[in-house]
Amino acid sequence: MKVIAINGSPRKDGNTFHALKLVSEELEKEGIEVEIIHIGNKSIRGCIACNKCAKDANDKCIFNDEVNIVIQKLKNADGLLIGSPVYYSGIAGTMKSFLDRLFYTCGTNKILRHKVGASIAAVRRTGGMPTYNGLNHYLNISEMVIPSSTYWNVIHGAKPSEALKDYEGVETMRILGRNMAYLIKELKDTNKPKAIDKVFTNFIR
Repeated sequence: MKVIAINGSPRKDGNTFHALKLVSEELEKEGIEVEIIHIGNKSIRGCIACNKCAKDANDKCIFNDEVNIVIQKLKNADGLLIGSPVYYSGIAGTMKSFLDRLFYTCGTNKILRHKVGASIAAVRRTGGMPTYNGLNHYLNISEMVIPSSTYWNVIHGAKPSEALKDYEGVETMRILGRNMAYLIKELKDTNKPKAIDKVFTNFIR
């Protein structure tokens, strides 16, 4: 069993990383491998809505960068953990571009359907909830199974590792990790509902 974790912060060892690490440690205790991939310092352009990934149905974005690398890893993964710092009460720009392309391409062949997905936000003071909600939009629209914790998955800190002093935030991440591990194990050998083709309604008359 394996989880792919995405660090959307430009700082490789910042508070987003530490939050992801807290969740990862709990997953690893349950025998689930975690690979943390740092994309926040990369040059990743946004989606241009060319729809080439859907037309070709080859699980690849037209722009060949970290997005395509992660897509291939997700095919054999059981879960996805995404984390972003808070920029102007929202998802960091590079992470947003990455997620737009990743989830659109994965959605064409339902790669993430019924895998376990969780998100976390790291923030200095405020804006954590809008960012956390924004991250969850990607998970919800992909038919992912989302674990909960005892609070919303937002951790507070400014300087790198300062989030580890947010004791309630630390507890929230650890419980999230345990609940994520539980769901992955429970869903591993279950008979999942058959996928249904999506209906598109662009406007209503």
